[in-house]
Amino acid sequence: MTLNNENILLCLSRVNDPDIKKDLVTLNMIANLSVEGNTVKFDVVLTTPACPLKDKIKNDCIYEIKKVFPECEIKINMTSNVLGSSKKEKGGLLAGVKNTIAVASGKGGVGKSTVAVNLAVALALEGAKVGLIDADIYGPSIPLMLGITEKPQVIELGDKIILLPIQKFGIKLMSIGFLVEDNAPIIWRGPMASGALKQFMSDVEWNELDYLIFDMPPGTGDIQLTLCQTIPLTGAVIVTTPQDVSIADARKAAKMFERVNVPILGIVENMSYFIAPGTNQQFDIFGSGGGEKLALETNSVFLGKIPIDPAIRIGGDNGIPVVYDRPDSSEADIITDIARKLAAEISLSNINTNSQQNIEISLDD
Repeated sequence: MTLNNENILLCLSRVNDPDIKKDLVTLNMIANLSVEGNTVKFDVVLTTPACPLKDKIKNDCIYEIKKVFPECEIKINMTSNVLGSSKKEKGGLLAGVKNTIAVASGKGGVGKSTVAVNLAVALALEGAKVGLIDADIYGPSIPLMLGITEKPQVIELGDKIILLPIQKFGIKLMSIGFLVEDNAPIIWRGPMASGALKQFMSDVEWNELDYLIFDMPPGTGDIQLTLCQTIPLTGAVIVTTPQDVSIADARKAAKMFERVNVPILGIVENMSYFIAPGTNQQFDIFGSGGGEKLALETNSVFLGKIPIDPAIRIGGDNGIPVVYDRPDSSEADIITDIARKLAAEISLSNINTNSQQNIEISLDD
């Protein structure tokens, strides 16, 4: 068999993206292919820089080519182009944002903001362009958890007044906590809180982002409905703890998103277990198995378990997320793995949604 572009593509057509379960050629993930003498060069364009199986994909490409052309030299450049959903309206709110993800919970006290902050920073550390909106208008915690005391800049853009998001740890941030005095209670009726959230989407210069994460308030109230009615969300992540009372409330949050046609991208179980210092003994303080059960009920993916660990709490109190402060720790590894799984689920959801919409357009024609 001749070593040329056509035959290399034939080899690569036998390599599947393990998450999407389609081959790289069909998915248009091969770019800049060239064959010069005995050297094969090409890019593999992943659907996210946080792809959890990028090494497997690269090794599978080498394996399939070497089976046919054992003597050739292979140079692969692993790159990415994050997929966005075709549900987005062109020219609408957040036009430059590819994916919008709500991180939600049914009740307070489950560590939802801790999860949202660390997921955002983990995705940025993987190479994605990430923004984070503190949508918990009444209880903004992002300024404290990220150690931010400065106020956002205000600029004039044409006839509009625009806020510039604060940037830290590689992500862009906006919170009502940046705009009010420390310790001042926010005593607003629902429409005012909803209006603030809308302004965070319309009057902030987000520019191009791969992922914009909304740290939602607990429950199923005005803020949740405002977000779902204002933009076509890519999906939601539900955060819970293992015990039954938390799962019962998380179930309600998941049902709310389902009723407004927002897909559940996955379930994260926080405060899942505790390992006693100096031992390997695990204690399931809040029970076990609740997150997996909720994932089965909602027909979604169980993204992972985050343990009770002082390092995670200290990171939030000190304003340095654990994935940034202790990137080699087991806690950071767990959260980064969850972030990669979430990115994979977003890509898969977008491919399925876009394919379905293309089918519907074809049928209409």
